[in-house]
Amino acid sequence: MSRLNQAALADLSAEVERPGYDRASVRTGVVHLGIGAFHRAHQAVVFDDALKAGDLRWGVLGASLRSPGVRDQLQPQDGLYTLVVREGRNEALRVVGACKGVLVAPEDPAALVAAMAHADVHIVTLTVTEKGYRLDPATGDLLTDDPDVAADVADIARPRTAPGFIVAALRARRAAGLKPFTVVSCDNLPHNGRRIRAGVLAMARQIDPALAEWIAAEGAFPQTMIDRIVPATTPDDIARLEQRLGVRDEGMVKAEPFTQWVIEDHFAGERPDFAALGVQLTDAVEPWEDAKLRLLNGAHTAIAYLGALSGHQHVHEAVAVPAFRAYVEALWDEAETTLNPPPGLDIAAYRQQLMARFSNSALMHRTRQIAMDGSQKLPQRLLAGASERLAKGQGIAAMALGIAAWMRWQSGVTEAGETFIVDDPLAARTAELLADLEADQAKVNALLSLSAVFPPALAADDRFALAVTDAYLSLSTPGAVEAARRVSEPL
Repeated sequence: MSRLNQAALADLSAEVERPGYDRASVRTGVVHLGIGAFHRAHQAVVFDDALKAGDLRWGVLGASLRSPGVRDQLQPQDGLYTLVVREGRNEALRVVGACKGVLVAPEDPAALVAAMAHADVHIVTLTVTEKGYRLDPATGDLLTDDPDVAADVADIARPRTAPGFIVAALRARRAAGLKPFTVVSCDNLPHNGRRIRAGVLAMARQIDPALAEWIAAEGAFPQTMIDRIVPATTPDDIARLEQRLGVRDEGMVKAEPFTQWVIEDHFAGERPDFAALGVQLTDAVEPWEDAKLRLLNGAHTAIAYLGALSGHQHVHEAVAVPAFRAYVEALWDEAETTLNPPPGLDIAAYRQQLMARFSNSALMHRTRQIAMDGSQKLPQRLLAGASERLAKGQGIAAMALGIAAWMRWQSGVTEAGETFIVDDPLAARTAELLADLEADQAKVNALLSLSAVFPPALAADDRFALAVTDAYLSLSTPGAVEAARRVSEPL
């Protein structure tokens, strides 16, 4: 079977939406670091919309900071890929043409730096996950003892990290007399713009203090909130799409219909007409960010661990269990008290919408995919809200159960006795802490000592420790489903 590419577009059926612009005339205005499925299903689609509207400045050059996988998928396809939007039995197909190519950073770091330093580039976006920022989770400081960070400081001409590439490219732009590009973090973490700015400035100061001053004065790192559920693509997805398209698309991505992007209106230079493209520009992203992190992401994290522990492979299967569905509502009841909703956000309607999204069986969103990197997600999704509720003298039974489920997940064994590999940057450390421990209380205490996850003041709060311990014990006996029912239906 032949591959999707530019030549194949004309032969696709009429049901497939195609780029309606001259791709050869598109300039590269955006470089994206970490070109995974989420970027291709979210931000790249917005830039594709800008191209469709006639503004051909916003082609995207993708960059992988690790493996050549996405490059090898898209290069034979002229950068084209299909976005498959699924809801129930409905499925819409769109070929996205915004991607101008993909560079693999470790193969030629200088080429990526040169691309980012080009005068046509006005925006650098990134989705490198929390660990890609190379910041201490507790302090937010640059991890100067990280080997890759140290290598970047020693030789910024051949960077290895996301902050390193940004610093190297900004240094080259300054030398060429160009304005800085705007750095737009699209990672799902609080204060994402401030975090990448802090990492970039800290590295720049070690290399050239004058460069750091220029970046601080002239650069822009807006806060953002992004939202779209993008499950991992499976071989079955690719085979199914091949039957519909008549060509094979190794780079396809799938997503739900819902999509949202909120950006702080602070840019260093040119940008697309984001408002006309459906992007919300605001002076205050934090209220939107908190609502998403604590309602959508907090519930996603909790139900992923509870569902996976009890044998449910997908989110829609977990929320179909009445006890789990009621538990999610109880968790939202707790989280809602910590929010300051922005104008235009109806929390009750948002919760209804979220439950419908979780129940979308067409997405096949795997609980174990959401469970990845939990140590990096727990602080902003559950711990921050728990801390705020305790400060107000409020209970945290639902939040504590989600936290305890993460702890239980660190054992690497489901309730049915199935073993699995814990996919987390701190997995080796949690395994070390739990080694040779038999008692549940000892396991909870050991994990609470992990300051990279649990702020010491919170871990030392007897109310917090007791709530998490009780929840952990309930997961041992009688198990996740009954533990969830007890939280949602207290005696």
